[in-house]
Amino acid sequence: MARVEFNPKTNLIEQAAYKYTLQDVPEPNLYREIFPYTEIPKIAFNHRHVPMFVPDEIWITDTTFRDGQQARSPYTVEQIVRLFDYLHELDNDSGVIRQTEFFLYSKKDREAVIKCMERGYRYPEVTSWIRARKEDFQLVKEMGIKETGILVSCSDYHIFKKLNMTRKQAMEMYLSIVEAALEHGIIPRCHFEDITRADFYGFVVPFANELMKLARQANMPVKIRACDTLGLGVSYPGVALPRSVQGIIYGLRHYAEVPSEWLEWHGHNDFYKAVVNSGTAWLYGASAVNCSLLGIGERTGNTPLEAMVIEYAQLRGTTKNMRLEVITEIADYFEKELDYEIPPRTPFVGRAFNATRAGIHADGILKDEEIYNIFDTKKILNRPIVIAVDAHSGLAGIAAWINTYFRLEGDKKIDKRDPRVAKIKEWVDREYENGRTTVIGDDELEMVVREVMPELFKMHESRVK
Repeated sequence: MARVEFNPKTNLIEQAAYKYTLQDVPEPNLYREIFPYTEIPKIAFNHRHVPMFVPDEIWITDTTFRDGQQARSPYTVEQIVRLFDYLHELDNDSGVIRQTEFFLYSKKDREAVIKCMERGYRYPEVTSWIRARKEDFQLVKEMGIKETGILVSCSDYHIFKKLNMTRKQAMEMYLSIVEAALEHGIIPRCHFEDITRADFYGFVVPFANELMKLARQANMPVKIRACDTLGLGVSYPGVALPRSVQGIIYGLRHYAEVPSEWLEWHGHNDFYKAVVNSGTAWLYGASAVNCSLLGIGERTGNTPLEAMVIEYAQLRGTTKNMRLEVITEIADYFEKELDYEIPPRTPFVGRAFNATRAGIHADGILKDEEIYNIFDTKKILNRPIVIAVDAHSGLAGIAAWINTYFRLEGDKKIDKRDPRVAKIKEWVDREYENGRTTVIGDDELEMVVREVMPELFKMHESRVK
């Protein structure tokens, strides 16, 4: 007979959660009915729903210097320190961006860690990442780092095919490294690699239960990062495990009793779901979501940190005291100093993310930019709305370009019915009648404005001076 007890967290009498034990199977469970490999993965539903549970606090952790470096040329020490400073400036002591993780394997890695730790910032805290090897753990001890991530692969794809182990052997190896960390007073953060292809009740929950036992014995946190390594997580209601994001988070909290503040989601964007999956993890009980700047990471990348900063503001209704304009400074640094090309339509950081070409949109912007701008991008991100002029812009598009480029406000704004705007449109039309296919650049429009509206150009020059 199932035991029932009062749960003070929900204020309900509930059946005690079933305790799952390790299933040490002789053959790997590869979920071939869901992951046939020679076909697109399938999304299976069991129509089971779990309750939403938003933690008291939610926050962001960063992997720019770990996963982010696996997808590009390594950063120099100076570049790492500058990006670390940017993270600190963006967080602005709000505690929303709490940690960032580093490799420790090369001399350069360790030098960067030392320089960042010397900054003395409270946020983000410097943490590390290691494999589940004792020789790796020695590096953490030598660096004096208080928390380290530990790679603990969870799916049978990794346990059987990569490690050539059984589930029992893998669990024992992982637990020995976690015990070593706890013995030295270092908080272990266990990275449950490939959790969205893992046997949740046969390995994930039993392993998490053992970790929570160690945490209770040591009276120290043992954190769990649920890693959606191939971006297979799905947030649709009623999706079956192992792909259900809310099912994974609920299951770790309910069946393994992992506190929300020890629980973190790490997403990839292979199926365009990184941001929504991270938000879902927050909503169903994970306090932390792991991100990288601009989403740079393995293959299609990680959850973009700047996206989750905006998502935090939408969910919480506040930015606390974060400085969101630093997002624009970070984007500029990547393009100008790191020679990284940001796709121009990338939300929040692309050059054209708040640009419009359509004449009907420009007409709305002429009346009130709020009609077609997602929020006050100039005030919040220091990114004024951009108007691009091409064959489809019309009189409204040209007038809107003039007003935004020359920063004309109130009664100084140019109306689309101004005859001078019609003259500029005649020039634009001729360009495209002669075979032009590209957007007209700001410098070209400047020259035309100099001829047609010289007083505006003089006013602009005096303002710049």
